[in-house]
Amino acid sequence: MNFILPAKLQNIIENIIIYHNFFIKKHSFSLFLCIFASKIIHRTQNYIIMNEQNTLKPYVIGLDLGGTNSVFGIVDSRGEIKATTAIKTGGFETAEAYVDASVTALQPIIEQVGGIETIKSMGIGAPNANYYKGTIEFAPNLPWAHEGIVPLAQMFSDRLSGIPVAMTNDANAAALGEMVYGVARGMKNFIVITLGTGVGSGIVVNGQLLYGHDGFAGELGHVTMVRGKEGRSCGCGRTGCLEAYCSATGVARTARELLAKTTRKSLLRDMNPEDITSLDVSIAAGKGDELAKEIYDFTGHMLGEACADFTAFSSPEAFIFFGGMVKAGELIMKPIREGYDNHVMKIFRGKAQFLISGLDGASAAVLGASAVGWEI
Repeated sequence: MNFILPAKLQNIIENIIIYHNFFIKKHSFSLFLCIFASKIIHRTQNYIIMNEQNTLKPYVIGLDLGGTNSVFGIVDSRGEIKATTAIKTGGFETAEAYVDASVTALQPIIEQVGGIETIKSMGIGAPNANYYKGTIEFAPNLPWAHEGIVPLAQMFSDRLSGIPVAMTNDANAAALGEMVYGVARGMKNFIVITLGTGVGSGIVVNGQLLYGHDGFAGELGHVTMVRGKEGRSCGCGRTGCLEAYCSATGVARTARELLAKTTRKSLLRDMNPEDITSLDVSIAAGKGDELAKEIYDFTGHMLGEACADFTAFSSPEAFIFFGGMVKAGELIMKPIREGYDNHVMKIFRGKAQFLISGLDGASAAVLGASAVGWEI
């Protein structure tokens, strides 16, 4: 690739430096000009090198490592997924066996885009991932990682010709994906909240993801919303966590509790309580079921109250919601905004946007993981 403009710029600045000695005795400003010029030359050279590298290696691998499935995608810098493959995450007794199966599945799609020489790096979004160490640590839903620390980034790098590999948790990957490809492009302060089986969060402050000193910061799903004995038990081992109320499983739990406590009519009574999902509640609410609407009001208001608290420490310009539950649309978004407005400090009122992820649901997680790879 030719970089005509940077080359011309470099030539002009080099001429400025050549004539520096002639002017330095008469023009004190020329010293500053030459220092400034040298910096531009250095940055221009870095720009050329970076673009040449991206031309030679135009792709990254994104891995969305979930509890059930692991989905791989090869992605270009525009966010276009060129090839995909997938394997089951479970069923492996060791991490080595998981990586072996992953690399075997990856080889055909790597060859499809021109071989490993075209791959710049790999990014992984995974539960209990430590960004600093490249490890998965005590992940309860991964049979090959639930009892210890797995150096997964290094394991993949070793098997993929030494390409750099970085990883972070799935919510942080979603935040990066929004910043690179989605509705957060151009934003420097925002919070992504993922609403699925659990409640995850990715916090971006001044253009940087918040990792904390150990790589695990940003667990907003585990802030305590209900204290004391009345708080629901949470999978983390504590009680009263936001996740226990505002996740998809939390919505289903609220439905079962209301059905047990009241005799009110509801379409949900036609179902086995243990089979009720958040989707069932959403469908019932969409049909005008008042009990189902109340469930979403309760969930949304609590989530809005939590967002009001989150605003106090990072003052985000936007909250971006991602995951299956946001398909409920205004059923969940309207009470979120109401709960937020009723509890946020006055100095923050009217400043934050409440947005739904702009990424396609089927590919969003892979794009988020690929964004981790572009950051290396």
